[in-house]
Amino acid sequence: MKFKTNFLLAALASFLFFAGCAKEVEEYNKPAVYWYGKIVESVSNNNLDKADNYYTSLQSEHTGSPLLPEATMILAIAHMHYEEYLLTEHFLDEYVKRYANENEKESAEFMKIKAKYMALPNPRRDQSLINEAIVAAEDFKSAYPNSMYYAIVDTMATNLYMAEAALNESIASLYDRVDKPKGAAYYRAIKPQPWILWDEIDRENTPWYREWFEGDGTSSWYEFLIPDTTSVVSRNSVKNDDNATLEQ
Repeated sequence: MKFKTNFLLAALASFLFFAGCAKEVEEYNKPAVYWYGKIVESVSNNNLDKADNYYTSLQSEHTGSPLLPEATMILAIAHMHYEEYLLTEHFLDEYVKRYANENEKESAEFMKIKAKYMALPNPRRDQSLINEAIVAAEDFKSAYPNSMYYAIVDTMATNLYMAEAALNESIASLYDRVDKPKGAAYYRAIKPQPWILWDEIDRENTPWYREWFEGDGTSSWYEFLIPDTTSVVSRNSVKNDDNATLEQ
């Protein structure tokens, strides 16, 4: 009986030992080049979560390391490659604030605008992000009028203005469908760039697989479900003189 008990205890101790070895060992107090190597290795293995953790260790243990600027930019580019645009902006902001000289700042600011622009594959879904991207593009054009990126940013800004106009037209069409002509007129009047020939701009062609669910931008298959009541009007609204509601 005693032998059996000792055997079970030994087996349990062995199990706990090997189970403990199987866990990832917590790492700390490593040279900066070690963390940098781990970041590069994790990015090459498509494991950006690990790369971000290793970056935190590098930044915490070696605040003045010359490897930090390059590691920051590597992670910004990696997150953009995987379409993680919020994290891209986070690392670019860090790069601009802490490490970039004037020329590097210009490139980083351009990448931030590119990240905002690429985050808008379906412009009708995010009015706020369109506005943020337009402001960022115009600020860049004012700050860097001779930039090598100026023409690209200007093109992106033009596309964003057209996307904003398409979104406003979609909102106006909604007001038309619920018989709110003043709301429709308000959104159709928002054309902030007089140099754009708005009458020559065609609405984008919605892919068939999105049109089934979202409509073509002028109407939807579920239009008959929309009630003709004020409940479809945003609660963030104001009343004009004749008590009609108009969404801000």
